[in-house]
Amino acid sequence: MSLTLLCLTAAAFPQGPVADPTAPLSSIAVVQSTEADFTIPQLTRRLVQLKVDGNLPSAAFFPLANTTSDTVRSIRATRQAVVVKWLDPLNNTNTGETPRFGANCDYVSFFGDGWNSDWSGGAVGSSPMYGGSGDAGWLWVNHEYISNSLPQAQSAPSGQHLTHAKLLEALGLLNNDVTSDIWEQSALNAYDFEHKRQLGGSWIRIVKDAQTGLWSVDRSAQNKRYDSTGATQVRVTGIDIGPTSDFRDHAESGADNAPSVVSGIMGDCSGGTTPWGTILTAEENVQGYYGDFEPTWSSGQRFLSGNGYDPGSNVSPTFEPSRSAAFGRISEVQGRHTRDLYGYLVEIDPGAEPQDFYEGLSEGGDGVGHRKLGAMGRARWENATIAVGPDGRLVDGQPIVLYAGQDRRSGRIWKFVTEANYTSGMTKAEVRDMLDSGKLYVAHFADLDNSTGQTLLSTGAPGTDTAPGNGRWIEFSTTSTDSPPNAAALGQPTITVGEALQDKDYNGIGGFPNDTIAKKALFTAATKLGVMELNRPEDLEYNANDFSGTPRIYVAFTNHTRQVACDQSGVLYPAADHAANSPNRGDAVGSVMAMQEGNAQNPGASMTFTFFTAWRGSFGQGPHDAAAPDNITIDSIGGVWFGTDGNFGTNGTADAFYYLDMDPAHKAGAPGVVEPTFGVAFRVAAVPSDAEATGPTFSADEKDLFIAVQHPGESQTSTWPQDR
Repeated sequence: MSLTLLCLTAAAFPQGPVADPTAPLSSIAVVQSTEADFTIPQLTRRLVQLKVDGNLPSAAFFPLANTTSDTVRSIRATRQAVVVKWLDPLNNTNTGETPRFGANCDYVSFFGDGWNSDWSGGAVGSSPMYGGSGDAGWLWVNHEYISNSLPQAQSAPSGQHLTHAKLLEALGLLNNDVTSDIWEQSALNAYDFEHKRQLGGSWIRIVKDAQTGLWSVDRSAQNKRYDSTGATQVRVTGIDIGPTSDFRDHAESGADNAPSVVSGIMGDCSGGTTPWGTILTAEENVQGYYGDFEPTWSSGQRFLSGNGYDPGSNVSPTFEPSRSAAFGRISEVQGRHTRDLYGYLVEIDPGAEPQDFYEGLSEGGDGVGHRKLGAMGRARWENATIAVGPDGRLVDGQPIVLYAGQDRRSGRIWKFVTEANYTSGMTKAEVRDMLDSGKLYVAHFADLDNSTGQTLLSTGAPGTDTAPGNGRWIEFSTTSTDSPPNAAALGQPTITVGEALQDKDYNGIGGFPNDTIAKKALFTAATKLGVMELNRPEDLEYNANDFSGTPRIYVAFTNHTRQVACDQSGVLYPAADHAANSPNRGDAVGSVMAMQEGNAQNPGASMTFTFFTAWRGSFGQGPHDAAAPDNITIDSIGGVWFGTDGNFGTNGTADAFYYLDMDPAHKAGAPGVVEPTFGVAFRVAAVPSDAEATGPTFSADEKDLFIAVQHPGESQTSTWPQDR
């Protein structure tokens, strides 16, 4: 997702609902089918089939033109509208206390009314995905960050921070001149608190008008805002928090939270929806708020000494918040939090009150509330996806399998497998209880070329579905008996993963004495083991109904244009040699890859996988050129869709949403194929200006495609979505 967190160098524009009613605002838009008998996927596949048959008329204007405008555009037989935008009230008030739709939308999930109507006696039944009404339901939306520059003691806010500050001034929440270059500390503290309120996530009821077909927010419903303040209480399960065993976090009042309970969520990027009706929201770029827990890496993956991870002793990372960080600068100690409290996969129990932290059945609780999945560890998480059967439900007799991507250059892919198996008839609370114990694995793409991150070492070309690369899952634990990828190269062929993690000198990085500290620093710990670095694995989506006939996991690798930490064998480049010897990946366009478990029918038991490139980005402004894939969604019959984040910067045209044709019947040489389209991406909708195209999700009946238009006007002039 966006790596421009805080955007301290972005140019200032005269924006704001008070000063300028044409200010660009991140919003949820919808693309709707105007053909009553066709869904968005059906309309798209109909056009693709015409292309395959050689009968696509030029007047079809398909794919959508590869251009840039300050509007949402979409293919013929569809229309576009705005559903809700940043700063909109979520109830019928308009005061300083009013809950408002948050900043820079990202992950979106739709729960149609009645989606769980077949749940009997509390037992988990149908999944929220593609269940219930297509005309009314609940929408979950992540809010990642606010664009442009924060106010500083000697500089006014710019861009969308100025938009926010002007609203706060109008509401009486700020009493200073927000356009002044002089800000008192008390004003900065007040602004930072309100800044926290704009992050997190929204749970809103939306309804479609029977006459116009347009969606709007039902402000009389029990809409909820979950944010970065102590008003949102979240328990961390699976690991201990803080620097000491008796550590307690706190709220803005200064009062201690309950044990292991954290104030707020932040950096919420993409996410996932569970079959049992909760939201997994991924805390990604949190390092800018209270400080980086792993500051031992340069932007080019060079190991930096003196930051608590040096060899010769156990690692000793800094927990205290950085006073130069966005929220670490708050002068009141109760407004600051330690660095290890954020950067998790968060399970939100949507509809539960924000202050309702999770208490599991095994702890004597009721299984309701919100938690951070410490068993998955801390990382710059992008999203999460869960292995399901063709009906979208958990598979009876198998463990829950959760996959997630670590969105940073050289980040990895992780898999969590619960200790217990799911049994049909379990309640939501019983299912949730399973996620507190299990095994964590990291994906090692053994056949990948370390110099490119997107080709196979043996061929110099991307893997294909008929000639894929191979990889293995490595159990990640200080007790793991698996073999580290770099063991032989370091002259220790018999060392185990657990021994390597605890070794104080192994691969030039300090020791991780226990799982808690190793899981809080997943990137550094995986690098110590020599796990293959990847090209920013962003979204992962499990596709139980893949057109190949075998379940696959689709992964968006956005790009990687910097150097790497380790060599092909997983040995860390010494800092003195890094600049000269570490290869620059040089991947500016990205890829969508498909992973297939070695045991595809029981992924929790699978220790190997294959991978191939389903789609490769390209430079240019041709009909099918695109770069920087980001979010992925899978439609109800297994079609693959993705959005881009960075095509505007790479190719100079709008970021957009694409349908990726993975139908084997459309390969070259297949019967009736005139123009092969297997592996070709078709642009279906595009977003305004320099906005990111994220959060694609369909309504239950798939006649509506909800999209998050993130950071319009962040560095370009824009008035979207306001009237001109």
